[in-house]
Amino acid sequence: MSRPGGTDRYARAVLVSERIGQFFLDGESGRDRLEYTEYGGGDRWVVLLHGQLMPRRMCQPLARALAAEGLHVVTLDLLGHGRSDRPADPLGYSMTAFGEQVVALLDHLGAPAAVVGGTSLGANVSLEVAAIAPDRVRGLICEMPVLDNAVEAGIVAFAPLMFAARFLPFTVDGLRRVTKLVPRGIVPFWTGIALDTLGQESASMAAVVHGIFFGRVAPSSKMRKAMTVPALVVGHPADPIHPAADAAMLAAEMPHATFVRAHSILEWRVRPERLNGEAARFALRCWDAPAAGRSRARRTQGSTS
Repeated sequence: MSRPGGTDRYARAVLVSERIGQFFLDGESGRDRLEYTEYGGGDRWVVLLHGQLMPRRMCQPLARALAAEGLHVVTLDLLGHGRSDRPADPLGYSMTAFGEQVVALLDHLGAPAAVVGGTSLGANVSLEVAAIAPDRVRGLICEMPVLDNAVEAGIVAFAPLMFAARFLPFTVDGLRRVTKLVPRGIVPFWTGIALDTLGQESASMAAVVHGIFFGRVAPSSKMRKAMTVPALVVGHPADPIHPAADAAMLAAEMPHATFVRAHSILEWRVRPERLNGEAARFALRCWDAPAAGRSRARRTQGSTS
């Protein structure tokens, strides 16, 4: 189904095609189904990844804006999220496994490479893709990466969720039943995303959080410093779970990175034009540059606007 975009150059009122697809992977719990949405077309691929416990639909506004610029955008529900399968085995969940799912998506689509990006969990998974399959990554867009400075806040935020899902499952499952009663078409977009995020299954939610907590959160600093792919890193002020210090550190580590400071935690959600523009220009530059010997991206310590 085609829908209009926004109002500025990078979110203007244009129609882009949207198609839902699925593919299957053999995992720890058997054969798992993953679902994705394609926006636009062509061979300039971009893969966008959601935050932890959130659905791929959160990436829809940016996906439409990028597709309006001629990019072929795909949003993926990682295993345990959104409309993909949700096995209850913690062994099926890790950053590396998520990265492998993105590579499998590219294989399924016949895409040799893509600009890969995401928010929070999606940013860390993007780094994993660059670590395990660098030849498949044309560029990275990392909003709110979760690195060294976010460990304590992450534990405080997500450990209670794992405890509730494992030992008080009726609270999680009951909340899911309540949120399912609210028609998404009558609430604002981001309210719908919040309702979707609250609509968890207790067993799979406990497994997802457990798998992420007790695995590698992100590639090591040494690995990140060796990543020569162009990167756009977006950091937020006053965000304890996603400190701007982590984003700035990542941009400083990667030799071809650009750091953009968001005006607020909510800027890309409620006033997305500036950051949509940054992302579109970056992705187009990644595809305009030759695959070998791409031009060096500019590293800054403030906004590029």
